[in-house]
Amino acid sequence: MKYDWLDEYLLSLPGAEKDFKPEWQWFRYMIRGKLFAAVCTPEAKYETYGGHDLVNLKCAPAESELLRARYPEILPGFYCDKRLWIACLLDGDLPDEVLRDLCAQSHRLILQKLPKYIQKEILGD
Repeated sequence: MKYDWLDEYLLSLPGAEKDFKPEWQWFRYMIRGKLFAAVCTPEAKYETYGGHDLVNLKCAPAESELLRARYPEILPGFYCDKRLWIACLLDGDLPDEVLRDLCAQSHRLILQKLPKYIQKEILGD
């Protein structure tokens, strides 16, 4: 994986927790049990995704279409709702700053769905 900073960055986001889902072979990053990122390497049988390290990230539907049109490394989410999730291939040429922004955005989208008192607790407000 070319983005050796990814794990540390995802865990640095407020309230981030990590676990491993053995049935799926996914490293999951969550806020209070709500998924905001998942790193995995799908098997070859999954065609476009197969054999690539990737990270699934939550994304607004309109923005995900624009991102997929601009970056060949961004695909519809793997094994997720393809309208609301994107899969970023981690063996391509996606700029670091774009991937960081997408991770932060995914985190923000999930955090905003949590109750206000939990948001305040996590953000320290």
